[in-house]
Amino acid sequence: MNHPEISAIVRPPSRYPRQESFSRGPAINDRIRAKQVFLIDANNEKVGVVDLIEALRRSHDAGLDLVEIASDVVPPVCRILDFGKWKYEQAKKEKANKAKSKTVEMKEVRLGRSMKIDPHDVGIRINQAREFLMEGHKVLMVQNFRGREMMHRHLGDARMKDIIEKLADVSKVETTPRLNGRKMTLILAPDKPKIDAILRKKAKEAKQGQPTGKSAESKPARSAEPDRQPEEEPAAVHAEA
Repeated sequence: MNHPEISAIVRPPSRYPRQESFSRGPAINDRIRAKQVFLIDANNEKVGVVDLIEALRRSHDAGLDLVEIASDVVPPVCRILDFGKWKYEQAKKEKANKAKSKTVEMKEVRLGRSMKIDPHDVGIRINQAREFLMEGHKVLMVQNFRGREMMHRHLGDARMKDIIEKLADVSKVETTPRLNGRKMTLILAPDKPKIDAILRKKAKEAKQGQPTGKSAESKPARSAEPDRQPEEEPAAVHAEA
């Protein structure tokens, strides 16, 4: 037999505004619609499948919230916890994961409009590609051919081979040189172990280059006394003959 006074207390009023259908986030307390849930209590112990009313009663007695943490299973998994604290911890985890995951971009470096680009300009493009690789980005090298230059593909192959050799200390070949129409492309990916070794070496050299406190103290202090001018010798007096 159902007692009206019991049913009136097992559904405590929610501490949060009613969740609309378009709102994001898990359902909590009276926003949960399942009749039965798989309950995990405040001590992170599995209680098992219970009626929603019973789960709400337990969360109310504990002074906490009933949160639906897995809604894609039947019955949904609900846990008794402090919803405000849980949301704060979830936001911290997402922020930390976002900081760790670095977005890798594909940077395009064009080697001029034709094969007649000046060697000095090629060197500038290689240095630019090196900077991109050191930052952790992939690099797409593009060599264009014009007119009869298509008859001398071997020159493009030689240039790409030279680029691979000059950037071998910071990169590895992801896609070998290939000709597509009048463009030859090469994709280089950063070689993380090699780049890390270079960065460690630079940091060590920078640290060694800084003067230490002992070396600064060992440097003799300059005397405040002004330098003395050499005394002039008295002019010789010549006796008259």
